[in-house]
Amino acid sequence: MLRIQGGEVKLQHWLTLLSGLVESLFFTGIAYGWASLVFVLKNDGYFAAYCTNATRDEDYAVYTDCSGQDEHFSQVMSVASIATTILRFPIGYVYDRCGTAVTRIVAMSLYTTGTLLITLSNAETSVLLYPGLSSLIVAGTMLYITNAQVGNLFHSYRSTTITIYNGAFEASAAVCLIIKLLYERGVSLQTSFLFLTLCNIIHCVRTIFLMPRRHIPYPLPETYTYGVSCTVQKRKRRQEENDTVQKFKEGDAEKTEKDEKATFRSCVFSWLFFCHLVWVVTIILSQFIFLSNVNPMLTRLADDDQTVVSHYTNAFSFIQLCGVLFCPISGLLMDRHKHRPLAPGETSREADLRSSSLALFLSCLLCFFFCVCFTCPVLLLQYVTFILQVTSSSFFYGLHQAFISIAFPAFHFGKMSGMAMSLSALVLLLQFPLLHLIQNQLHGDPLYLSFSVLL
Repeated sequence: MLRIQGGEVKLQHWLTLLSGLVESLFFTGIAYGWASLVFVLKNDGYFAAYCTNATRDEDYAVYTDCSGQDEHFSQVMSVASIATTILRFPIGYVYDRCGTAVTRIVAMSLYTTGTLLITLSNAETSVLLYPGLSSLIVAGTMLYITNAQVGNLFHSYRSTTITIYNGAFEASAAVCLIIKLLYERGVSLQTSFLFLTLCNIIHCVRTIFLMPRRHIPYPLPETYTYGVSCTVQKRKRRQEENDTVQKFKEGDAEKTEKDEKATFRSCVFSWLFFCHLVWVVTIILSQFIFLSNVNPMLTRLADDDQTVVSHYTNAFSFIQLCGVLFCPISGLLMDRHKHRPLAPGETSREADLRSSSLALFLSCLLCFFFCVCFTCPVLLLQYVTFILQVTSSSFFYGLHQAFISIAFPAFHFGKMSGMAMSLSALVLLLQFPLLHLIQNQLHGDPLYLSFSVLL
């Protein structure tokens, strides 16, 4: 059995881990299943007013041009992705400053807002998709950030736990596939999202019983407790938690002198953070360009055959579900040294950073091959593109959180993680002119743009 500082892992720790896995798997990243949802939304006539009749220059045949509709669907995802990246720093600040409970309450409010907006939307109110998807993706991000700290409960498998949660976050995109399959069997989009709204009770229960009011410290004290306890023990438990969190903030004896003196400003302007930011920006831009264009790309490569598009969309969603299997690989690579003694003169932080280099290199290699496959306009090759995209994305998000947790002081975790994503939003603003370029100048073909990203 896993052990923490000589004691057995408490049952509560396991319940927190498993319930968080369920939460991440079914709720946090559902917005990333946008490709499946677009298929349903098109059938329901969302943004159909932007489809026009056009004439081909070759044979003067009349056809329906829905590039305007595709552009709006792409922009919905782009707005949502930019919203979550811009807000990552404020989210991180709220998490560091106000704690887990406040962050999760805000997340639950946004989650309810997002699901209700989509529930109330229809073809005439398609514009509700913009705030609806943005609220969903921000809420999922906030829930994921609060879950990342669960890795602190499992010292020897800290990075592995973080990456497992990330895999579940990625795999939750398959919820939109379930919605699509239910839609094909007669269940309306509004009914599915109303059910998701009611599922918010799961987040409430977990926030009360299985999550801390503030933060889970690292290293974890043996006497640390969290969650609601019985009335007799409640006051004592709260006092212990407050004392532990205060030590966690101020820097206890377990922290190194360097971490104690590290300010947020010095962390942001360090070369380590700059190199990490370049890595984040490069990978996230390629990921979001692909996600925003996957449905138009499949439609073009399939010669507008919706049966083929549906088949490939389902395949992509099923592969996304497998993201939970890929993520632990990067975490295990980062934790592989935890069971070996430290080298003479080497600190635990230095050992963690050295161990992360291999996983970071593999993530860059996966992203490179993903861009190569996405650039090739071959329909069958897109199966490989889907696998590489899911694997690359799984490595990226898990490594981002795990690397921030070991490279910088724990009391700056939320702010540093959010700062990297918020700064990357400045680059993501390029999506709007790029999407316009693809739809209007490149006739829906992202080949040249993908090649530029690859370079």
